[in-house]
Amino acid sequence: MGLLRNPLYMDVANSAYMWAAAGLVVLLVIAQAGLFMRRAYRSGKRMGMSEDQLKTGMRAGMISAVGPAVAILIGMMALVATVGGAIAWMRLSAIGSVMFELSAAELGTQQLGYSLGDEGLTEVAYANAVWVMTFGAVGWLVISGLFTPHMETVRQRIGSGREALLPVISAAAMLGAFGYLATGEVMSGSPFTASVAVGGLMMLALLQIADNRDIQWIREWALGTAMIVGLFAGVVTEVTLGGLW
Repeated sequence: MGLLRNPLYMDVANSAYMWAAAGLVVLLVIAQAGLFMRRAYRSGKRMGMSEDQLKTGMRAGMISAVGPAVAILIGMMALVATVGGAIAWMRLSAIGSVMFELSAAELGTQQLGYSLGDEGLTEVAYANAVWVMTFGAVGWLVISGLFTPHMETVRQRIGSGREALLPVISAAAMLGAFGYLATGEVMSGSPFTASVAVGGLMMLALLQIADNRDIQWIREWALGTAMIVGLFAGVVTEVTLGGLW
């Protein structure tokens, strides 16, 4: 790509200083993950969960992270080619949305009359892209930080004090959120439709097998496996059909 033929730009993007600055953010993310795991473990103990239940839950969570990690790693290749390895590593460690990062970087360079694929992209345009990527995600963090502590109160009020309704409300909210996201992908074209359909069917099949035969490890691997199978289904569909409709 044009960016890779600009040595000055890539020297900045992949410099030791950039890797050091990005590494600090990644270390913070790792520290937060460790803190959340420790607090979740302690909360489970206070709730009366057994050691085996806690270990099973943590193992299931780690395994379920494999699928999204593979998808992010594949998308990271495009981001590395446009903003360099250090920033790609940092941004996807903190946010994990390749499409947002690419769009934000493109928007940042456009303000100075460039595009991500242009020859001679300047260091200033690159810096502008990084700032747009960074500040563009601040809103998510602010909203989450301010309103997340109050969500349980909202959930209780929606349930009007009826405990039996709370699990139903939580399940409906999750189904609505994931249904909204899946609907957008289904309407984007045949590769995306295939990914959603095949991934969903794979998840149902694995859970059915796990329930019928009472196999715990299949339940733990179901989500990650369904994501990876859905991802490959989309790739195969794109190659064979060329992204029809």
